Amino acid sequence: MLEQLKAAEDRYEEIGLRLTDPSVVNDNAQYRSLMKEYKNLTPIVAQYRELAAAQQAHTEAGELLAEGGLDHELRQMAEEQLHESQKEIQRCTEALRILLLPRDPNDEKSVIVEIRAGAGGEEAALFASTLYRMYLMYAERRGWTLEPISASETELGGYKEISFSLEGESVYSRMKYESGVHRVQRVPDTE
Repeated sequence: MLEQLKAAEDRYEEIGLRLTDPSVVNDNAQYRSLMKEYKNLTPIVAQYRELAAAQQAHTEAGELLAEGGLDHELRQMAEEQLHESQKEIQRCTEALRILLLPRDPNDEKSVIVEIRAGAGGEEAALFASTLYRMYLMYAERRGWTLEPISASETELGGYKEISFSLEGESVYSRMKYESGVHRVQRVPDTE
């Protein structure tokens, strides 16, 4: 895993240098491709550098303790540093395992969402409207672009059906499990 991380860091540095080359900047397709790869490598390299720093701190604390001759307070600080750096190494290693998992090639694609009111008449149409507003607010929080495609409104402001497209960063990866039937059941005040 460490060889793979070192290779990723080297590639990251190489891309950083290439992005400053005027010939690359003038070639939109190449620039876009390199920027996408650079963006994907950024969290991996940042986590790898945190891991390297934690390993360095662990090594230094271990060497201090191995030398001996430390007063009580300094020894206690070195032991604490050793313990903290060990926890940081474990955290970084686990985060890197997740970051290095293969990505779905469709994760960066856009999606089209369709919401239809089912049985329930006006109540179902109002619920469909609530679902649409929920997706609208979620898209705004994530910085996505939501564009309505078609809508069939009811008299009370609900939707019999509404379709919209979502575009932005990792839209499909977040929305690919949003399918199926949703059900709302109103509880009367008497219960």
